[in-house]
Amino acid sequence: MSARIYQQPKSAMQSGKAKIDTWVLEFEQSEARKADPLMGWTGSGDTQAQVKLNFPTKDAAKAYAEKYGITARVHATPPKTLKLQAYADNFK
Repeated sequence: MSARIYQQPKSAMQSGKAKIDTWVLEFEQSEARKADPLMGWTGSGDTQAQVKLNFPTKDAAKAYAEKYGITARVHATPPKTLKLQAYADNFK
């Protein structure tokens, strides 16, 4: 089994900093998706791809992966940049 570990990003509707400190362990798909011949919906028999585990820290997620023999890749979080500008800059 392989998985990826990343930090939970903010949703598009979120302006605050709630729930952005959580880390997620998400399993990668082990089989390709295929179209259902009757309905045309896509799906697969892989149930591990539906599992998302939340952890308070990156180290806790890595420890879980090591404990259960899961090969996990950690995706680094890009640095946050803050663009400071005055209201008057909108009219220049």
